[in-house]
Order: sequence, then C-alpha cells, then structure tokens
Amino acid sequence: MSFASQCALVTGAAGFIGSHVVDRLLAMGVTVVGYDNLSTGQERFLRHLDGNPRFRLVRGDILDEAALPAAMAGVDFVFHLAANADVRGGQRNPNIDLEQNTVGTHRVLEAMRKTGVRRIAFTSSATVYGEPTVFPTPEDCPLIQTSTYGASKAAAEEFIEAYCEFYDFQAWMFRFVSFLGERYPHGVVFDFLKKLRATPGELEILGDGTARKSYLHVTDALDGFFTAISKADGAKSIFNVGNTEYLDVRAVADVICESAGARGVRYRFTGGARGWKGDSPFVHLDISRLQSLGWRPQLTIPEAIRRTVAYLQANEWLLGARK
Repeated sequence: MSFASQCALVTGAAGFIGSHVVDRLLAMGVTVVGYDNLSTGQERFLRHLDGNPRFRLVRGDILDEAALPAAMAGVDFVFHLAANADVRGGQRNPNIDLEQNTVGTHRVLEAMRKTGVRRIAFTSSATVYGEPTVFPTPEDCPLIQTSTYGASKAAAEEFIEAYCEFYDFQAWMFRFVSFLGERYPHGVVFDFLKKLRATPGELEILGDGTARKSYLHVTDALDGFFTAISKADGAKSIFNVGNTEYLDVRAVADVICESAGARGVRYRFTGGARGWKGDSPFVHLDISRLQSLGWRPQLTIPEAIRRTVAYLQANEWLLGARK
C-alpha cells in the first residue's frame, strides 16, 4: 500500500485515533508533526516516540490562527482528527461542537491555504446521518441532523468540499462507527468497565439494551483510511468506515463482562430506545464503497471488545484519566 507524503501534520495527535495515525505514518517512513492542545489527548500515547528524529509534537490549539500555520511549515498532507468527541457534551454546551468541530476545521483549511498544503484526510462521523431509514446506510443517504455534534461534522464536510472547489484541495472524508482498541479513552467499553469497578455486581445500561451498534477495531479503521487515500484519486472522496456486523447493547455488555471476568452481574436499564438525545438506536453503515477498493475488516466486534478490555485492564491509569 503506497502513501505519497514526505511530511504530514496530524491534528489531535495525542488522541486515541490520532496517536495510531502517527504510529502508522512513521512506520511508512513519513516525517510527522503532531499537533494537539492536550485538552483530552494523552502525552503517554506518544511517549514511546521520545527521541524519534522524524516526530515532533507541537502543543497548540487548532483555533490558534498563528500557531497552526507555523506548525504546517514543510508539510504536504494533513490528517485532521482534532475535535470535540463527546456527542452528549453538545447538549450541555451548545457552542463546543461549533467551535471545536466546524470553526476548528475551517481554521485548519485556512492554515492549509496559506501554507500551500492541498491534501487533507478528515475524520467525520456516522452521526451525520442522524436516524436514517436505510440499513446498511450508504454514503448517499440524506443527512438529517439529530445532534449538534452530527451537524458540526456535516458542516465541516461542506467546508472541506468548498475548499476542494475553490482552492483545488484534495480530500478524503471518513464517516465512521465507534472505534475500539488500544488507547481507547471513552465510549461504551470504557464506561461499562468504570461502572463495574464502582459497583461490581451491577451494571447500569442507558436505554433498554436493544439499541444496535456497529464497532470497528482501530487497526482495521486505519487500514481503511490508507486504502482509500492510496486508491481513491478524486478531488473529494467520502467513505463509510464500519463493520459488516453489529451488536445490541446488551450483547456488548455480555462480552465486556465476560472479558473482564465479571460474573453474575445484574443489568439495570434506565429505559427508552435511546441512551440520550441524539443517540441513534441503530447504527450500521454500508461499507461496500471502501470494500470495492480491496479493504475488509479483519476483527469481529467481540474480538475488538476483548482486546479493548484487555488494554484497559492493563492500563488502569486511563480509566481514571477522564472524568
């Protein structure tokens, strides 16, 4: 698999996905500039790169109109992953998704325009589809927003498309399901493990347990990213990145409890089809567009869950790092 870049900048480099992108790029021989304000990212995810001459971490915010272009000096590709990733947080703070996801993406695009960088890979989200009626959900499905997070990601996509038209950018945009794997810092596996630590005999589950979700291991996701970037050469490409399977939340809880060695756990459901407003009760993406390029997920969802549980149990510091 070929990836043509001498030096790439990764926003959100100290995050779950971003740190894996950094590792993959370095393994490919690419020089990497990591850019992160460390508001949620973990420097420990990058500590193994201390002393690596092809990696540099810049502590900065994507909203900083001076620092971001300065960090792009000599860069020829941008992986834009920095964002607010808390879907529920947008309800408490209506400005955060707009500022961090939409305005932040615009600042990245402007920094690229000013520095002459013309290629960008952007991590969007399956939430842009809201609550679709077609499953598996294809890329041409209408985007109907049910959360400020999804709206902010959809708006960011539109800005990227505009820069592709106005300024001859080339973009790869990835709408993905929830990722699992090593360095996993939040989400259902993380939340359930924390709850099991607090109350070993009982697990609170938001909703009624029937919500069906698709998940993907981060290594499979990165294989998908780089397959698309290497093989899709259009001015703007949009790909779903997901799995061929899905599990309901109760089944996810079963795998987590089994993997964690928690037996006889009683589930307590809060009720309702959704865990919170904006939580789609069924997420299952059509991945045939990416599959047509030769990509296939290698790990099943239960396998990905087990690997995630094993990592978190071996790195308990992470369970306490996020409040």
